[in-house]
Amino acid sequence: MKKILVIGSGMVGSAMALDMAKRYRVTVTDIHPPALENVRNRADALKMSTFPASTHDSKNHKNGPSGNLETQQLDVTDSGALRQALGKVDLAISAVPGFLGYRTLRTAIEAGRDIVDISFFPENALDLNDMARQNKVTAIVDCGVAPGIGNLLLGYHDARMTVTSFECLVGGLPVERRWPFSYKAPFSPADVIEEYVRPARLVENGRIVTREALSDPELIEFDGIGTLEAFNTDGLRTLIHTMPHIPDMKEKTLRYPGHIEYIRVLRACGFFGGEKVRVDDGTEVAPLALTSKLLFDQWRLSDEEEEFTVMRVTIEDTDRKDAAPATKPVRKRITYNLLDRYCPETRTSSMARTTGYTATAAANLLLDGLWAEKGVLPPERIGSDETCFRYIMDYLAERGVHLTST
Repeated sequence: MKKILVIGSGMVGSAMALDMAKRYRVTVTDIHPPALENVRNRADALKMSTFPASTHDSKNHKNGPSGNLETQQLDVTDSGALRQALGKVDLAISAVPGFLGYRTLRTAIEAGRDIVDISFFPENALDLNDMARQNKVTAIVDCGVAPGIGNLLLGYHDARMTVTSFECLVGGLPVERRWPFSYKAPFSPADVIEEYVRPARLVENGRIVTREALSDPELIEFDGIGTLEAFNTDGLRTLIHTMPHIPDMKEKTLRYPGHIEYIRVLRACGFFGGEKVRVDDGTEVAPLALTSKLLFDQWRLSDEEEEFTVMRVTIEDTDRKDAAPATKPVRKRITYNLLDRYCPETRTSSMARTTGYTATAAANLLLDGLWAEKGVLPPERIGSDETCFRYIMDYLAERGVHLTST
């Protein structure tokens, strides 16, 4: 049986570990013991057993009776320990916080280990492409819901049509709105705040333009949800480099109306700053670190709190690439809608389902031998292949994650 390493056992990482353990021997790691304990508790609740006691250091490995899941305490900044863990598996899945993502991906590539990554770090993953090819590694990056599913859809249609426009609207929100933010974070507050401060790159009329994050707000209606607020964030990522021929592309984040104004106030007052400031008693503190700490409890999504993920992807084209030369071009708009909700049976959040199962679909695709190309590969590259695209869509549908299209 093949062995998998899941790096990071937060909300999404734990869901991926449990999903992969249905077919493979999985070691899920985290620096925080409570996170690992949560994975074991969820496995017990789902009647999934964990590995029997092993010969590993008992401080780092706590094991249950028998089965396919093992937990290991691991600090990914310890490159030696991470390399050792990578050396024992066939494939890795990275779900670490964004500020650790690039370094973790680089270590996996240096170790010669195939990897699927959802850490969504700010650096350009494609910079590691040559290293991945030299080390004969396949690294599928940005493989979540957005970036992720939207990229797959665009890659699929771009290979078959002359795409002229791409828009992705996406957000994860709690069912119950609570003042003041009406928001709960499935990821660390620091990663969410990063979306609110990093300039947003869009493509307009074939040119890359930069807008302030949170800019261009608009109210949009969604069936089953109501009115949400959309604003610019830097979500195109690899598409800027891999799809330069598409003249118009943008990604916007969705929140409940009013959320953006509270965030703008915090940002304008300097609460997202990274430079340390000295307070009256002489203590130095970075505003961002303090803000993240204060928001952690307010934004923390509890294990059984109901939430949903909503996404709308719109792709426009002029004609099919394989159409006869004499065929008159026909303008077409394809719209995909996704509305996924918390699953009470498995106690899995919708963000963990939509993000995590896209990544595990890609991991299974690699393990099943359906993709052989080496290098750093974004989802749009995988989506261009008909077999791989259908594989991932079917995988998601089998787990109740459904997209509708018009």
